[in-house]
Amino acid sequence: MKKDLRSHWSLRFLNIYRKMVTRNGMLYPILGFASCVAFLYMSFGDLKLSANFTKGPRFSFVERNGTQFFLNGKPLYVNGWNSYWLMAHSVDESSRPKVSAMLQAGAKMGLTVCRTWAFNDGGYNALQISPGQFDERVFKALDYVIAEARQQGIGLLLSLVNNLQPYGGKTQYVNWAWQEGVGLSSSNDSFFFDPSIRKYFKNYVLTVLTRKNTITGIQYRNDPTIFAWELINEPRCMTDPSGDTLQDWLEEMSAFIKSIDKNHLLTIGLEGFYGPSSPKKATVNPEQWASALGADFMRNSNITSVDFASVHIYPDQWFHGLRFEEKRNYVSKWMHSHIEDCDKELKKPVMFTEYGLSDQNKDFQLSQREQLYRTIQDIIYKSAKKKGSGAGALVWQFFVEGMQEYSDDFGMVPWQSPPIYKLTIEHSCKLARIQGLIQENGNLKQLCSKRK
Repeated sequence: MKKDLRSHWSLRFLNIYRKMVTRNGMLYPILGFASCVAFLYMSFGDLKLSANFTKGPRFSFVERNGTQFFLNGKPLYVNGWNSYWLMAHSVDESSRPKVSAMLQAGAKMGLTVCRTWAFNDGGYNALQISPGQFDERVFKALDYVIAEARQQGIGLLLSLVNNLQPYGGKTQYVNWAWQEGVGLSSSNDSFFFDPSIRKYFKNYVLTVLTRKNTITGIQYRNDPTIFAWELINEPRCMTDPSGDTLQDWLEEMSAFIKSIDKNHLLTIGLEGFYGPSSPKKATVNPEQWASALGADFMRNSNITSVDFASVHIYPDQWFHGLRFEEKRNYVSKWMHSHIEDCDKELKKPVMFTEYGLSDQNKDFQLSQREQLYRTIQDIIYKSAKKKGSGAGALVWQFFVEGMQEYSDDFGMVPWQSPPIYKLTIEHSCKLARIQGLIQENGNLKQLCSKRK
């Protein structure tokens, strides 16, 4: 979905205007002139950087029509990846080249969307230091991520908070309220029902969505480089297995986001488990525990202000007694079930926004990862070919060399795993053919010419 590095969203480029400032016939000594130039460089050195970023493609906003995404009037299907660390790795300018390298590598594989964190609450290099207090250095790091993604023609799925503790998450919000003496409970789940914490989060959302990028000059809510917003990574509210508490929070926060930003699509960030009211809780959920987490795929995803459903795929985390082939068969059942839900009932696209296979499994072989990923991608392709709701999938996770501290047992440098690298490009090309992009896109034409 890239167009000559232009691709992913549209064909036109921003014009760059240069202003020349002169003094009416005034002559300066050479030394004085040199000093002036040096002063301007030190004071406005970022102008060159800003000008470079405006040379990127002008994106268009992705839209939804029924069960499909559309871009510039054409159906859109996504092959993408997760690199949660992009903002964290952009705070220090010396490490920014790795961010650029990752986004460039994604574009060269024909990938179109990267999911990453737009949060870091409390702790080291926090974006939000305390409620309503932000570190401008870290905000500029997020500015950089968005600007660089724009350069490479990559759309960003930006997640706004973590259900888990890494990078602060709901635990940090609860701690803030407790420390300020306004918290109703020390339970992590009070994030969802405490009025003070809801106010904290709304303030955070408002600040992020209305942020003016210091590099591009575009407010986040007006920047189509952002593919969509994700409310929360893997929400659970286990203190209320009925699901009412989480449902109320999702309805309020999704409506709040839409009141600020009517341009972007919105998803929740669910794992995809069926809740206690769903008949599929006993037939599709991995085990009984999955229906008691306070989340409900059907009920949550049916919220009007939620534009598309999100699902995760981690069979080796959900099952420990199954052989690999049994896990792969389950993944097929899991995906088909959610696509069917979105085709027939929810009438929305569904994206499988995380999928992976741990290399810490006792019987792990790289060939298993390739087989599982092929199964997932084939299901997306078949749904896309039928114009179904299976809108795309994002592998967890990719990184580049020298970043082991950001890796986990699912992470990989894609080009160091040739079968995965080849499979990824093949899937990009198959989706591009459905969308009719290859002949009009020089990058894809070259990438896919030998993969018919």
